[in-house]
Amino acid sequence: MRVAIVHDWLVVYGGAERVLEQIIECFPEADIYTLVDFLEDRTCLKGRPVYTSFIQRLPSARKHYRDYLPLMPLAIEQFDVSGYELVISSSYAVAKGTLTGPDQLHISYVHSPIRYAWDLQHQYLREAGLSSGLKSALARVLLHYIRGWDSRSATGVDYLISNSRFVARRIKKVYGRDATVIYPPVDVSALSLETHKGDFYLTASRMVPYKRIDLIVKAFSQTPERRLVVIGDGPDMAKVKAAAGPNVEVMGYQPFEVLRDHLQRARAFVFAAEEDFGISVVEAQACGTPVIAYGKGGALESVLGYPREHATGVFFHEQTTESLLDALDCFEHHAWAFDPQDCRRNAERFRTEQFNAAFRAFIEVRLASFRSELRRTEEWSSRVSAPLPILKLRQVPRTAFRNSSNSI
Repeated sequence: MRVAIVHDWLVVYGGAERVLEQIIECFPEADIYTLVDFLEDRTCLKGRPVYTSFIQRLPSARKHYRDYLPLMPLAIEQFDVSGYELVISSSYAVAKGTLTGPDQLHISYVHSPIRYAWDLQHQYLREAGLSSGLKSALARVLLHYIRGWDSRSATGVDYLISNSRFVARRIKKVYGRDATVIYPPVDVSALSLETHKGDFYLTASRMVPYKRIDLIVKAFSQTPERRLVVIGDGPDMAKVKAAAGPNVEVMGYQPFEVLRDHLQRARAFVFAAEEDFGISVVEAQACGTPVIAYGKGGALESVLGYPREHATGVFFHEQTTESLLDALDCFEHHAWAFDPQDCRRNAERFRTEQFNAAFRAFIEVRLASFRSELRRTEEWSSRVSAPLPILKLRQVPRTAFRNSSNSI
């Protein structure tokens, strides 16, 4: 069986690329298609060939590939995957728009519908400084076009998989279709349980607006008795550093070994984003570290919130410093309720092996059903196209008609 895997773009190794890596693990002979490929660490690709679109060759594509968003629907439709029986798209933008035929099975793992084109459009426009003016109008027209294409392209997918129930609801809202939930893989085995904790809180993330690292830093700067360590880099770095008080240490980008050490020793991991899933939240729990998280999105599915039994974290329900500080107070007043062993057990639900088993089983069942339907169609077609039997008519003598006429 020939398999094609289509991914939006390969630039950095993030959450979507972790999923891609395990899909390749499930189908090690697959060919990979992507809009642009500037990935430096090729380990996750398992040595498979990668085919790119014409955007790869456009000016400044390495740094500004996102600026070619208007061309991405066209580019993804130019991939000729007609020679593959199974097409798997890993999509958070346009990959699911790959064109397939009726004799091909297309299954899409949807990390999210295009967030900046749908429910988060207004937030993204504000953060980009495009709330008003001519550029704002042009951006809104473009996003209107993207929404129309995105909705239409979803009809070409045979089965949809989502990475959380939260995203499944978004898919239902946007595409009017049901999606099967298969949680993304987390390499729990690479993280060891640590029961002895330090005196600091930790947040780690790319510093982009929707992650709300600035909110976390502002909250801790108001309570100098609490120590916060921030790991990560990104466009909001200057804003985060400006808001940081003397009790906040901004470490910037750190290698995985340093991040893992801090995840293991942190008193709690603080997470303020509305995420589709949130792998870092699970990684913290794998280290036995409880989580203080914004109570919306995927965190509601990966964290067991206090006061439930075997709680692994505390939720705050507004993205404000006051709400976060209330959650910190709650956590500290009920610190006895959080057992590192409970955190680890909860994280085990999302281990890589669980993802691979669920994903393979899903594909096998749908592929068997698809092949069975094709066979039934071919059998029916062969019966319909068979030549009709030739009926031999008995010739009636003309005299019979004359005799019949005379008798009337």
